[in-house]
Amino acid sequence: MKSGSIDRRLLTILLVVFVQMLGASLIFPVLPLYAQREFHLSAELITLLSASFFAAQFLSGPYVGRLSDNYGRIPVLIVSQIGTVISFVILAFAPSFGWLFFARILDGITGGNIIVAQAYITDITPREKRTESLGYILAAFGLGFMFGPALGGALAAAYGPAVPFLVAAVAAAAVVLLTWYALDETLSAEERRRARARRAGSLTLGSLLGGAPWALPLLAVLLIAFLGQFALGLLQSTFALFGEAVLFQGKSREVTDVGIGLLLSVVGISQLFTQTYLLRRMAQRFDEGQLVVMGSILRTIGMTVYALVTTPWLGAFGSLFFAVGYGLSSPPLQSMATSLVTDQDRGSALGWFQSSINLSTIISTAIAGVLFARGPTVPYWIGAATSALVVLAMIGMMRWMPAKSLRASETQSAP
Repeated sequence: MKSGSIDRRLLTILLVVFVQMLGASLIFPVLPLYAQREFHLSAELITLLSASFFAAQFLSGPYVGRLSDNYGRIPVLIVSQIGTVISFVILAFAPSFGWLFFARILDGITGGNIIVAQAYITDITPREKRTESLGYILAAFGLGFMFGPALGGALAAAYGPAVPFLVAAVAAAAVVLLTWYALDETLSAEERRRARARRAGSLTLGSLLGGAPWALPLLAVLLIAFLGQFALGLLQSTFALFGEAVLFQGKSREVTDVGIGLLLSVVGISQLFTQTYLLRRMAQRFDEGQLVVMGSILRTIGMTVYALVTTPWLGAFGSLFFAVGYGLSSPPLQSMATSLVTDQDRGSALGWFQSSINLSTIISTAIAGVLFARGPTVPYWIGAATSALVVLAMIGMMRWMPAKSLRASETQSAP
C-alpha cells in the first residue's frame, strides 16, 4: 500500500477505524468470560448477550445509513462513537447482568461507526477502486485485532476484567476527538438537501421489493452476505468459551485469557496481510464474484480446522484460513452493493448490507449457545457447512449477475 497515492481523507478514516477497532477488540476475548465468571451466565445467555448487540444494530442500521445520506457522515459518526463510549463504561461498572444487556443494546443502536466509515470511503473512491478501498477498512480491522485481543486478555489477567472496558472507552473517546478535528465532511449541503428531499427514491424496504432494476441483484448480494456472515456469528460468540473448554482445557485462568487473545491476534495479522497485500493483487486478476468464491472456500477450511483440532497451535491455522477467507470475500460483496444503486443511496445500501449481516449474526449467535451446549465443536461444523453453501450460491449467482448488474448500473446512471 503506497501511502503517497492514497487520499489523505482515506488515511484519516482508516486511522479512525483502527482506533475504534482497537478499543472494541479489547473486550472481545474478555466479555464472554466476564459474563460467565462474574455474573454466572450460561452459554445460552452469553451468546444471547452477543445477539442483543447485533439485534439492535440490525434495527438501526438502515436508518443510520440513511441519516448519514441526509445529514452528513461526520455528525452521525460522532454520535455513534459517543454511544460506544457510554456502553463501554457501563460494562465496566455493571452491577448486574441486565446492565450488560443494556450496554450492548445501546452500543448496537448507536453503532453506525462502520456503516458510515464505509459510506465515507465510497464517497471519495471511484467505483473501480471500491473493492480495494473497502478492503482497507478490513486492514484497519486487522491491525486493531493484532493488538486489541491480546492486550485485552493481558489487562484482564493482570488487573481484572473491568480494566479492558475502561481502556476501550478511552480509545473510543479518542476516536470522537479524531473524527471531530481531523475529518472533513464528504457530502455538500446541496447533496444532503437533495437526499432529504428524495424520499421516494431512498432505499426503503418497499423499494427493495418494488421491482426496480437493481432490486433483485441487490437482494441476491444481501442474501449471500447473510449466508457468509453465519459462520462468523457462530465463531465470535463461542470462541472464548471454545478456547477455555477445548484449546486451553485444564490451563489456568490467566493462561486461558492471554492465549485466547493471542489466537484472535492471528486473525488480525491475517486480515492485515490480506487487505494490504493479497486482496489488491487478487482483485487485479479476478472479478468480485470469483473473490467471494475463493474467500468462502478458505472460510470453510478454517471452520473445519477449528472443528477438528484440540491444541492452540493448530487452532492458529483455523484463525489464519478463516481470516484470509473473510478478507477476500467481504469487500467485493460491499462493492457490489454500492455499485448497484445511485451515488445518493450508497449510505443506505451499506446500511442494508450491514443489516443483512447483522440479521445473520443475530440468528447465529442466538443459537450458538444451544449448539455449544450440545458439543463445543458443533457450531464450527455448522459454520463450515454454511460457508460451503455460500460457494454454491455465489457460483449460481455469477451465471446471471453480470448482465443484470450492468443493466442496473446503466439504469442508475441514466439521466
